[in-house]
Amino acid sequence: MATSFSWTVKQMFTVNTPDPDYVVNVIWTLTGVDGDYTASIDGNTVFDSNQESTFVPYNELTQDQVIGWVQASLGEQGIANFEANVNGQIASMQNPPVSPQSQPLPW
Repeated sequence: MATSFSWTVKQMFTVNTPDPDYVVNVIWTLTGVDGDYTASIDGNTVFDSNQESTFVPYNELTQDQVIGWVQASLGEQGIANFEANVNGQIASMQNPPVSPQSQPLPW
């Protein structure tokens, strides 16, 4: 079964320049679900007021729009890395790694 991914914005931080309530930091979670197994990773994306973008008033932002900013900032490789991390967590749940066991010395 393939992993289904979802992104959630947990928190945003703003400053008042260059515009009121300009988003400079987004705390987010990427969650993956594969059958009965769920894993997630949190991330933090920082935005610079020097980045070119069209300003959207804070109270008009949508979660999809902010997630789009985060994903654009991460790029395809960054997204793939986070998804691989979540898939690795799920794989470890599906097939737990074997831990070595301490044995008494044979002598």
